[in-house]
Amino acid sequence: MQIALQNTFAELLGDPNPVAGAIRDALRANGATIEPVAPVPDILLVSMPLLPVAGYDPSTLLGAARSTGDAMFARGSGRIIFLVSAAAGMPMRRHPEFSVAMAGVVTTVRTLAMQLGPKVLVNAVGVGAVGEPLVAGDAAMLAHASVKRPGSVAEITDTVLFFCDPLNTYTTGQMLSVDGGWSAGYARSF
Repeated sequence: MQIALQNTFAELLGDPNPVAGAIRDALRANGATIEPVAPVPDILLVSMPLLPVAGYDPSTLLGAARSTGDAMFARGSGRIIFLVSAAAGMPMRRHPEFSVAMAGVVTTVRTLAMQLGPKVLVNAVGVGAVGEPLVAGDAAMLAHASVKRPGSVAEITDTVLFFCDPLNTYTTGQMLSVDGGWSAGYARSF
């Protein structure tokens, strides 16, 4: 996907997983500057762990995102995109604590969207099982995914670019699940 991000500064916070790395590269390829040149970035990507982690506490990362969002609001513009597990929208029995942590992140996304709008757009991408070997999700997700395959890192990257696109000016407070239909049919065998 190609979008115009010249003269745009992006910052990445959080888990340095392969998906976040590919997004960094895509932002750069579309003209964004990734180095911390600007005191307040135009785009903030907040990457949560995409593989289940027991006992994960996102509070420090959420606080940092909030602080940057406040600075964006004061400046008058910005985008914040959170990478979260698809378990944020559909809890997994296998990973209850992780599901709760991710759901809390999505609640923060929606709260920030209310508080920082209309100047700052805040969204999330709910990442399902991605890669071979998996770099996101849980192999058990694949049995319930409508497309019957793991997603690609490029499919996640393109979704993040949609949220970053300057032409996208009306989407905020949303989590777009990119999970091959896992959340549409999870645990339903009827």
